[in-house]
Amino acid sequence: MTTRHDWTKEEILKIYNKPFMELLYEAATVHRQYHDPNTVQVSTLLSIKTGGCPEDCGYCPQAARYHTNVEGNDLMSVHQVKAQALRAKASGSSRVCMGAAWRNVKDGPEFDQVLEMVRTINKLDMEVCCTLGMVTENQAKRLAEAGLYAYNHNLDTSEEYYKEVISTRGYEDRLQTIENVRKTNVTVCSGGIIGMGESIEDRAGMLVALSTLNPQPESVPINALVAVDGTPMEDQKPVEIWEMVRMVATTRIVMPQTQVRLSAGRTGMSREGQAMCFFAGANSIFAGDKLLTTPNPDVNEDMEMFRQLGLNPQKAFVKAPQPQTVEAMDSEYVAMGEKPKWSRPGHKIERNEAAKHKGSLVSED
Repeated sequence: MTTRHDWTKEEILKIYNKPFMELLYEAATVHRQYHDPNTVQVSTLLSIKTGGCPEDCGYCPQAARYHTNVEGNDLMSVHQVKAQALRAKASGSSRVCMGAAWRNVKDGPEFDQVLEMVRTINKLDMEVCCTLGMVTENQAKRLAEAGLYAYNHNLDTSEEYYKEVISTRGYEDRLQTIENVRKTNVTVCSGGIIGMGESIEDRAGMLVALSTLNPQPESVPINALVAVDGTPMEDQKPVEIWEMVRMVATTRIVMPQTQVRLSAGRTGMSREGQAMCFFAGANSIFAGDKLLTTPNPDVNEDMEMFRQLGLNPQKAFVKAPQPQTVEAMDSEYVAMGEKPKWSRPGHKIERNEAAKHKGSLVSED
């Protein structure tokens, strides 16, 4: 099977809606052509700057406008991040993904500090991933120089449904950021969330957007919405395991060489459910007790599951070579003080506005 970049929504829907056992078998067959079925990449997600985000993403408890009891914190120190990375490495993680609740990267002392975090973790022989919001080409090159292995920037859903989730940024900004990262040697991690009220057609639309990128993302996280009180999506019903397995299997078939990451929502899945996802082609997970601000299975639970299933954690730099770290003093790229005009569509999303109003009332109390 060769990797295609011309999938249509109709073709993807046909795969998604196949009889379950047939879909599972096809996905497992494709998975074995490109990956070791008994190896799973383990990442640790670290929130280096929590809360206070100016965006209005309907699923996110870190948005400043909603009242979700998320405690904000300033940017972590390099020393704190190194300590967490060493702990993650000792527990079996080969990658640390650092997330900051920013709309976009801004040149200055905080970004310089993040670059130093990247250098520090890369020198620990771990893959370093960042998710910092939108980035310019120059900022992506500075991250690459520091030794960044991957940049995460999710499309979240289809372009059509995106307008029902977020009003403070445009879909094209997501694609532009991925394009900026692609101008470096940094790999791309981009996926989305199911269970936000979208249709199956929207799920297929998201996979069209991801699979038609050339090259396709090296990693695609599939998240099940974790409905958090205070967010606009607090009343969404949990995603059924069958939906998750279908989404993983379909992603595996249309993006055969990609690492499909079983991300948020694993606390609601049984080990049997997760095993089906691994069989269907998921070969990456986030470990640790939290995914930014939402619960995640304990790392010891995951290692016990790995033991039961005969799975092994993937070593670092198996899929792509370790980047070279360039020290700040030797850097070819410097801060340009850019002020890019990322879009603000500005339309109103009724449920987001309602949650914002509810949050303001709680704050006043």
